[in-house]
Amino acid sequence: MSDKFDYRGLGLKCGLEIHQQLDSKEKLFCRCPTKIRNIEESDHEFFRYLRPTASEMGETDRAALEQSKLRRRYVYKAYDTTCLVENDDEPPTEVNREALDIALSIAKLLNMVPVDQVHVMRKIVVDGSNTSGFQRTAFLAKDGYLQTSTGPVGVGVLCLEEEACQKIEDRGDSIIYSLDRLGIPLVEIGTDPDIISPAHAKETAQQIGMLLRSTGKVKRGLGTIRQDVNISIAKGARVELKGVQALDMIETIVEREVERQVNLLAIRDELLEGGASVCDKIFDVSRIFSKTQSKVLRKALKNGRVYAVLLRGFNGFVGREVQPARRLGTEFSDRAKTSGVGGIFHTDELPNYGITEDEVRALYAEVGADAEDAVVMVADLEKRARGAMESVIVRAMEALMGVPEETRRALPDGNSSYLRPLPGAARMYPETDVPQVDISSDYFNAVEKPELLTERAKRFESEFGLHRELAEKIVYSIHLPLFEGIMQLLSGNSNVSATLVVRTLTGTLPELKRDGVRIDMLEDRHFIDVFGLLAEGGVAKEAVDGLLRAMVQEPELSAKEVAAKIGLGSLDMSDVERIVENIINERQDFVREKGLAAVGPLMGVVMAEVRGKVDGKTLSSMLEQKINKYINT
Repeated sequence: MSDKFDYRGLGLKCGLEIHQQLDSKEKLFCRCPTKIRNIEESDHEFFRYLRPTASEMGETDRAALEQSKLRRRYVYKAYDTTCLVENDDEPPTEVNREALDIALSIAKLLNMVPVDQVHVMRKIVVDGSNTSGFQRTAFLAKDGYLQTSTGPVGVGVLCLEEEACQKIEDRGDSIIYSLDRLGIPLVEIGTDPDIISPAHAKETAQQIGMLLRSTGKVKRGLGTIRQDVNISIAKGARVELKGVQALDMIETIVEREVERQVNLLAIRDELLEGGASVCDKIFDVSRIFSKTQSKVLRKALKNGRVYAVLLRGFNGFVGREVQPARRLGTEFSDRAKTSGVGGIFHTDELPNYGITEDEVRALYAEVGADAEDAVVMVADLEKRARGAMESVIVRAMEALMGVPEETRRALPDGNSSYLRPLPGAARMYPETDVPQVDISSDYFNAVEKPELLTERAKRFESEFGLHRELAEKIVYSIHLPLFEGIMQLLSGNSNVSATLVVRTLTGTLPELKRDGVRIDMLEDRHFIDVFGLLAEGGVAKEAVDGLLRAMVQEPELSAKEVAAKIGLGSLDMSDVERIVENIINERQDFVREKGLAAVGPLMGVVMAEVRGKVDGKTLSSMLEQKINKYINT
């Protein structure tokens, strides 16, 4: 991606927060398994209503307050493994030591200094994603760094915390969550704002991802790792972008947020230069639309009202683009939606949506607007509509100041939408139910520092003779532990090469999946069994593909049993010689004409006859010897 902006000139400050689930056997504060369940397996459910609580200093977090504006019903799908801790009906147990050890090994990889004593805190979260209304988190280490191509990036924060519930469905007035994910241990890694460009942000995330996978103790798959990005420019404000799922989107996310802040600052300057202002009065303009043909307004007016606000000097600016296909009016709409409305109307896009030009003129007259002004309105139930207009007034006033500090949701196209205000210090307070844990120097020193995947790839090159590309492919594969297990079991066996194992795991399996083969039916033991049979000489390497396909159909059988059933058992070498000689005799004219050049074409014929029962190299050598003998007699 080419740089669209002079990021240094704009004073870009960017930092990452990486949230990675740990692959521990049990959850962080209870002994339940960390397995993700199918929602159909849920055997009971319960619901809660949540509200924010004040901190020890008597303050209520602004983000929590906004989240509680909509009184929603939170429904939790539970399972036969769900315990009272997950229900928030019982105090949590002590911190999972396996998860703590994994987190400390990550601290070592990031060159961090651990705390002397781990204290668990409560972080207020009232969006329903935790049954208790807060998330438990513990600050674990600080003052780390990692090396990048443009210099070191500081890593100031490593926390160990519990994962939230998984959202299943949003029904508007209620949200459905699944409890299987709640409590899975995860680490939060926060970098310093040392990232200087979108490409640097991606590189830093890749580096951290590599370090995490090096432990061999983190979960893999969609949703197990999330990146949040903190961004500001010199004259803008800090914005936290939540939920960047795809690593490849980080560059676009950073570029689009810089673009948004640049455009918002330009809009501010033009508004102030034109003497723009925001009227804080909310106008009831329902009577103007009493006979409207707009379906949206007619539906709303059955039980609700139409409200409007006047923005002096905003004409043409509400429709101004701040990100591709997103406008200042979209930012107003995002804020309005926090009150539960579906969206807003503004005069930069009217007449439209069934609203006529005459109605727009009447609207202008009702609120006292001039040609250079803009009017924003909403139609919904009275309480919702008034709350939406109050939010629009606040956001319009912020437009006169520049870029508001806020938390935003990363969208799939690289843009972002408003989520909530940035949280403050009132969000955190001590967890009194979980005992602290001492981290002595002896304890920390005893934690193993994992071998980096980059170093492991180099070792595989020298130890197993792997090509660099294959070595890198397997170390970043989910099959890395299986590969290492197979190579350890079959150490020194010449019938099974590391290259064959890697190509099977990273090449053959994806091909089988594309062919519709249910490779999810294959477990580690199946692969170990197949390569064990190959090591014994029970089948040739050419049989691996067909053997795996057959084992999917009958996974309860051994590789040897499946091979015998489909006719892939080994052949006596005298039988192989006879097959080769017969093929040469049947094609005497071709062999005399081509000589040793006939080896290649005849290999396919021989392979079809032996059907993977003999190794290809063995066959090629035998065929060459027999042809050489034939043409010299």
